[in-house]
Amino acid sequence: MRRALPALAAACLAAGVACAGDGLVRIDTRPGVKVGYWMMERPKASAVLVLLPGGEGGIGLKDGALRSTNFLVRERDRFAAAGFDVAIVGKPSDRDDLDLAFRAGPEHVEDLRRVVEELRTRYRKPVWLVGTSRGTVSAAAAAIALGDAIAGVVLTSSITAPNVAQAVENLPLAKIRVPVLVVHHRKDACRDTPAREAARIVDGLTQAPAKKLLLMDGGSGARGGYCQPLHWHGFIGMEQETVDAIADFIRDRRPEPAARGPSPDS
Repeated sequence: MRRALPALAAACLAAGVACAGDGLVRIDTRPGVKVGYWMMERPKASAVLVLLPGGEGGIGLKDGALRSTNFLVRERDRFAAAGFDVAIVGKPSDRDDLDLAFRAGPEHVEDLRRVVEELRTRYRKPVWLVGTSRGTVSAAAAAIALGDAIAGVVLTSSITAPNVAQAVENLPLAKIRVPVLVVHHRKDACRDTPAREAARIVDGLTQAPAKKLLLMDGGSGARGGYCQPLHWHGFIGMEQETVDAIADFIRDRRPEPAARGPSPDS
């Protein structure tokens, strides 16, 4: 992967805009299948955030730029400016639509396992899964399977409708043993993500060492359907506050650096 010049990287980090080294990485995940992720490496980042969009699972890549209005995709620069490397995961090459059954299934989990392994190997930093809407099913299912290969999970605008088989609270959440933050907007009126059910996710996280439910309230300019990214479902008008809250939770649970000792032999 190309690396931006240090001065440019520092400048784009301070400005919260895309860096010259940002770009698409494609890796093999399953036999005959590749997964692409948009990588944003930042100087002195403390962790890698794996962002898992909702909807069909696309990242909106067109003409070399990301054009999706999905909450996580459109706020990628804010996450990077908060001091994180960012990897926005797209659809595998064998799927046009990441429905809920696939997101909760073993093939998708294997795709995410390979992405996490690649990022851990390359960057040697804690890796957090951050999902929104349908992407919360991806994040929760992967967290259940990957154990301590990840450092934590953030679930925003989670699928919470009790009658949906793959709703997050219907997954075996007791198997998650890493910190989890659940973020929802109080006014989220999407039929599959009712805010009143978000507490059930936290209740199911019986083995998580830290867990928190954060209900955001505020914002402005909601437009489109209730389930669309520019409505309350996508934290419209309070994106910065939401990103800041997520970043604070992650920073508070960052492992302490190991004690320094003699350098190993080369």
